[in-house]
Amino acid sequence: MNLFWAFVIGGLICVVGQLLIDLTKLTPARILVSFVVIGCILGGLGWYDRLVEFAGAGATVPLPGFGNVLARGVRRAVDERGLIGVVTGGFTAMAGGVTVAIVFGYLSALVSSPKAKE
Repeated sequence: MNLFWAFVIGGLICVVGQLLIDLTKLTPARILVSFVVIGCILGGLGWYDRLVEFAGAGATVPLPGFGNVLARGVRRAVDERGLIGVVTGGFTAMAGGVTVAIVFGYLSALVSSPKAKE
């Protein structure tokens, strides 16, 4: 049953993103940032963690999950280090994810042959 709910919740998040692309004049970059900010806000309030408990990877993999991890990292760092945690917590929490994105982006650039749009 967990796989079912992960699929449904993750799919609903993706459907919302697709509807925003199709029905509004928002650019994909603005939608991306909006999803991350919404995840940060919901994570900061502690609400997104309930969704993660229910849907698992269906809630952690999409962009709001990234925002949730940032908020959780900041909360934890503020508790441990005080005000400096506001600056360092998000970086510490997402270091692994950002590193993987950079490494695989670089590897993809090495094996692909980009072409300019005409």
